[in-house]
Amino acid sequence: QIVCGAPNVRPDLSVVIALPGTTLPGNVKIKKSKVRGVESQGMLCSERELGLGTDHNGILELPEGTPHGQSFLEHSGLRDTLVEVDLTPNRPDCASVIGIGREVAGKYRRKLRMPCRNSKLETDSSAFDVAIEAPDLCPRYAARLIKNVTIKPSPWWLKRRLLAVGLRPINNIVDITNLVMLEYGQPLHAFDFNRLTDRKIVVRTPRNDEKSFTTLDKVVRPLQPDMLMICDGNQPVAIAGIMGGLDSEVTGATTDVLLESACFNAVSIRRTARTLKLSTDASYRFERGVDPGGTVDAMQRAVALMCEIAGGTAEPAGRDVFPGRKKEVALTLRVSRTSNLLGVPLTGAQISELLGSIAINCTVKDEDTLLVVPPSFRIDIEREVDLVEEIARLIGYNEIPMALPVVSLSYPEQEKERVKRNEADRIMTRSGLSQAINYSFVSSAYDDHLQLGESDRRRSHVHILNPLSADQDVMRTSLLPGLLDNVRRNLSFQQTSCKLFETGKVFFPVAGEKLAEETVRLAGVFVGNRFGRYSPFHYEAEEVDIYDARGVVEALLEEMRLAGGRNPEAVSIEKAPAAQVEPFSQKDYSLVIVHDGKQLGTIGKIRNEVLRSLAIKRDVYYFDLDFAALCDIASAAKVFSSLPVYPAVKRDIALVVPSAIPAGDLLKTILASREKLVEYCDVFDVYQGDKIQSGFKSVALTITYRSDTKTLTEKNVEKAHGKVVKMLTDSFGASLREE
Repeated sequence: QIVCGAPNVRPDLSVVIALPGTTLPGNVKIKKSKVRGVESQGMLCSERELGLGTDHNGILELPEGTPHGQSFLEHSGLRDTLVEVDLTPNRPDCASVIGIGREVAGKYRRKLRMPCRNSKLETDSSAFDVAIEAPDLCPRYAARLIKNVTIKPSPWWLKRRLLAVGLRPINNIVDITNLVMLEYGQPLHAFDFNRLTDRKIVVRTPRNDEKSFTTLDKVVRPLQPDMLMICDGNQPVAIAGIMGGLDSEVTGATTDVLLESACFNAVSIRRTARTLKLSTDASYRFERGVDPGGTVDAMQRAVALMCEIAGGTAEPAGRDVFPGRKKEVALTLRVSRTSNLLGVPLTGAQISELLGSIAINCTVKDEDTLLVVPPSFRIDIEREVDLVEEIARLIGYNEIPMALPVVSLSYPEQEKERVKRNEADRIMTRSGLSQAINYSFVSSAYDDHLQLGESDRRRSHVHILNPLSADQDVMRTSLLPGLLDNVRRNLSFQQTSCKLFETGKVFFPVAGEKLAEETVRLAGVFVGNRFGRYSPFHYEAEEVDIYDARGVVEALLEEMRLAGGRNPEAVSIEKAPAAQVEPFSQKDYSLVIVHDGKQLGTIGKIRNEVLRSLAIKRDVYYFDLDFAALCDIASAAKVFSSLPVYPAVKRDIALVVPSAIPAGDLLKTILASREKLVEYCDVFDVYQGDKIQSGFKSVALTITYRSDTKTLTEKNVEKAHGKVVKMLTDSFGASLREE
């Protein structure tokens, strides 16, 4: 006993009944209930309650003679197997039953059966016209007129196919367009022909006065100038490839239908769909790429169904405007190359059979070469290797033998600059510095902080078009801004002592070139206690000075074999001439690194006013080297010598020389001399003051003498020492200091 108030209930009607305990779509659970005091032991179901449609005006009527007592799922054929296909964006041809069927046919070497193959179309229709004003956005547009259709619900077989894939049946015309879209992957759209002005279709972008458009879902959507529209002779009637308009939709009063089948530019459809935030089954396919060669096939299939199901009569001729027709291009596929890549021996005949199974036809050019014309539905095939991938897939990946790759045991030659850079980083860390890694983006304000001159090359920057922040608007031309920012940050966190270095590229714009000039530099900064914040000598804290920076650079040059010893081409460290003092460096604390008359870097102390502008309240010493130029200098050859067998003899000497003569020049002269017994020399004292006349200074040197073949006698040492003293006094106008 069931109580039902539906208007179409009558005796002997076959219906769908949901008994107590049944759960309907929407998680509706059926229970025994009372309706106006009468017990109801279930429910008679409408289309909407069964999830089959939107009709809720009455219960679903089943055909006469329907056997009673059986499951509605079994009777209706709705019990089915769902196969989900996960597609990659490069295979839009598989977004259709025919596309999947083609793949299955290729797998099992079966012939693909098409639902309709009547592609011939007369294109001289006088009933309507089609014009494409934006051929770059619409390569092909075909249309056909079907008259005297009857709009009504679709037959059950058509509804069932749509319901099986989650589409809602609407009416026979719309349902046919959806069915063909699922079959062919070609979206279609049906217009009410009698509502089109001038019986004309124009494919174009919006006019200046067309700012909005009302779609089928009754939403007014804003239009952009680059959106492609389908228009009649007066106004837009659809957003191309996405959704039709409310004013031209097929309704129950429609008698004549104009059927559209087109191909649109994928990028344009994707951009429009994202802008409007409107995704449809049609846009899903168009924005991935629709086969322009299948446009007419799909339309002819839909026309045949409309004539069969809706009782319409198709006009014998239609329209097919194809401005984007492309010439077929044949790809060259080498049989030997394919076999080598896959590791499977193949013949030309085997490859032709494999590709032919998925409708990719081949012709033989010669014994080792095939000419392959990719079909229009395979937009992803552009190169020979794409065809090789298809062959691998058709063979089956499991059938391709596994083999270990051939690995050459030869050690590849490493980039010399990278090797030297890694070694320099290790030298820096061994010298007690920590490595900093900063962004290559800096603030252009550092040019003023460092007081760079207007003509200074470092003021010429490569500007960032979309900087992460205002403090990162240009590419760096020096490593010092990043390191000084590191110092400021450490001091703000009460890390009062730090020694940092960075190896990285700097960038300079090149006139007339898109790419910047890049070169590698090495820079370091020193601040605070020489022994670090947690020095073991708390009672004897020592501040860093210029000698810390110089010592690190000297260690780098010596370990790179660019300085020291008897190498006349050695890199030297000298006092900076006034013209070469950096604008941010104190004059009396400025050194330059020089090789062959070319400046390779500077060492110095940052000026106090520069530090104040950066909110740094401690003295900061620095070095800045052109590391790329250092790498270009040939290192001194490595020379092996056994441990000394004979003892060394040391002699000290104090010379009075003019103040302008660097003490290092004395060392260079000694080491560059031909005196074989000189093993080592160094400066251990420089003095100016009492008992030294004005304009002069005392330089104390220690010289080590040693012979590789014998023990030196006093006479040997005195003779060699005398030569050295005479050489120094003659070369520099020096005199021996008596006191």
